[in-house]
Amino acid sequence: MKIRDVMSKDVQVARPEDTLQNVAGRMAAGDFGFIPVADGDRLIGALTDRDIVVRAVASGAGPEARVLDVLSRDALVVRADDDLKVALDLMSSRQIRRLPVVDKDGRLVGVVSLGDLSTRVKERYAGEALEEISRPQG
Repeated sequence: MKIRDVMSKDVQVARPEDTLQNVAGRMAAGDFGFIPVADGDRLIGALTDRDIVVRAVASGAGPEARVLDVLSRDALVVRADDDLKVALDLMSSRQIRRLPVVDKDGRLVGVVSLGDLSTRVKERYAGEALEEISRPQG
């Protein structure tokens, strides 16, 4: 099975010029803590609720600070035509729960989460991935 078969296609996207307050409000309203950042249809990074707290608020940035100033660049991605195991392996090895999905031309087409994968793969593999993702780094 391919990632395109399980990914979320209806994805909120932040723009580099958006304010942190705007994006944080969208995260709160939608009950999510991760948002891809795109310039047009090109992924340039991702922003998490943790990025907002650790990179922005902790360093004194205000609500009008721009996403561009605190986003995580070089976000790990998977391609829509990759096998599900590619995403699980990447999530496990890097301890992440969500990945932007791009097409063969590098355009953002969705997001795949551990939850998306766990509904489609053997329970054992999803459990192993969750265990790796949740393991404290040391």
